Amino acid sequence: MYPVQFKRLPGNEDVTLPQKMSEWASGFDLHAAVTEEVILAPGERKLIPTGFAMAMPQELEAQIRPRSGLAYKHGITCLNTPGTIDADYRGEVKVLLINLGQEPFSITRGERIAQMVFQVVPQVTVEEVSELSDTVRGAGGFGHTGK
Repeated sequence: MYPVQFKRLPGNEDVTLPQKMSEWASGFDLHAAVTEEVILAPGERKLIPTGFAMAMPQELEAQIRPRSGLAYKHGITCLNTPGTIDADYRGEVKVLLINLGQEPFSITRGERIAQMVFQVVPQVTVEEVSELSDTVRGAGGFGHTGK
């Protein structure tokens, strides 16, 4: 278990902290802490506050991901997905939403807008070399394997 601390920011006592919506859910739902209704026009993007900050162990990162229901029903998704929150960040968690749908979308205070999944970050060392080992794939990328 990795302890993660959530801190409500002033004026957000009424906004639900991140929570899992089912026993085996991977993600914690994030709630909008907007002070007034926000309308996302088709093609528009906005940064939506959540009303909390957090602290987590250095072994973790938090990934911000879209909610499947909002994406399917309304075309609302997150840009920079998954967005990464590093363990040393202590500011307010915000969600960058975009409306890819055909209709304006209303975001109200307390509405579930995204989900946050925690992942363990491996400790990696970087080593510069003059040659890399060969593989069957080689440098093939971006559709090299066909349709």
